[in-house]
Amino acid sequence: MTEQTTRRALLGGLALTAAAPRLARAQSGAVVIYTPNSAQAVDAVKEVVERARPPLRINTITGGSAQLLRRIAAEASRPQADLFWSSSANTLGDFRSLYQAYRSPEAAAIPDSLRQPEDLWTATNIHVVVAMLNRNQLRGTAAPRSWADLLDPAWKGRIIIADPQNSSTGYTILWGVSKLLGEDGLRRLAANLRVSSSASAVLRGVAQGEYAVGLTFESNAYGYVAGGQREIQLVYPSDGTFISPEFQALVKDAPAGATARRAFDMLLSKPVQTALLEAAYRRPSRSDIDVAKLVDLPAMSGIRVFPTDETEAAAKRAEFLAQWQQIVAAVN
Repeated sequence: MTEQTTRRALLGGLALTAAAPRLARAQSGAVVIYTPNSAQAVDAVKEVVERARPPLRINTITGGSAQLLRRIAAEASRPQADLFWSSSANTLGDFRSLYQAYRSPEAAAIPDSLRQPEDLWTATNIHVVVAMLNRNQLRGTAAPRSWADLLDPAWKGRIIIADPQNSSTGYTILWGVSKLLGEDGLRRLAANLRVSSSASAVLRGVAQGEYAVGLTFESNAYGYVAGGQREIQLVYPSDGTFISPEFQALVKDAPAGATARRAFDMLLSKPVQTALLEAAYRRPSRSDIDVAKLVDLPAMSGIRVFPTDETEAAAKRAEFLAQWQQIVAAVN
């Protein structure tokens, strides 16, 4: 055997060795999903997906949405994730080079407005921003009804929000407030806020009475109401709240290959989106599911929505976050 032939054989062997884990994952039905979603939401999906034929096995890595996207970026030369599920377009847009365009057959039931034009991401559900209120912690202060109410200095240190650097929830809320109330309103709100490193800490903080108000998504807060905590109330601000479709994306060069695409399809399917609504209170992106028949959430027609531009929010993410850091430094 010549030296050149030996070298070719060695390189070929190395290539097969590197490809082996990818092939094994694709053939096993295992899919790795990076997700900031709650255990309740993940379990609801797993119950449906793992009954599929052939079955899919879902493994998850959890964390803040921006944190996970930065991890996918760091792993780009050797991807470990198959899917990212899920985040707002205002956060996903900053990492668009990480995704593989894919138009699922299930997308026929999803409005065009809930799909990225190049099919880099597709909505799995729609979030509504609320103020999660613990009425036991009002301490004589009138319950807030609007964003303007939360600017009152009486709320200083009593409101918690997730860090917008790491959480698409926090970013969506603060971007919306900046558009609704302007920079002065954003500064006044910032003076009353405590910023948490994670979205889950916001929920725990309010549920356990450490804070009176948590700024979060409806689906996250409603679980405490459904769980019987009568002191918890969801406030839909009367001056307008914000809605944010939550999207999933197929990771470029996903190790599970076609199996990753099957998992993507399943997350958009009617059985999975129905399960997510019933178990985790996620408003579906599909147009063929009647929310009011399944859960006790207000109809969208009864919620005043202040429109925001997700494309602008994505394009100006770095600029806005820098502005936010300056505001926080100034008010603390």
